[in-house]
Amino acid sequence: MTEERKEYLYQYQKEKLKRVPLDLKKSYYEKVASAANEKGMSVNGYIKEAINEKIEREALKHE
Repeated sequence: MTEERKEYLYQYQKEKLKRVPLDLKKSYYEKVASAANEKGMSVNGYIKEAINEKIEREALKHE
């Protein structure tokens, strides 16, 4: 990867993304990882999907 590309990615992440630290007990992480794997997803993708589903359910409650 070129230095120019690295700099672009760094700037994009800095401007567009927010990191959210998440601590899980190892035993719970294994459950999440297993569930993600069963769906063919990464743990990150699985968690994001779960958050999206929660937000959508909450929005429906307030309609």
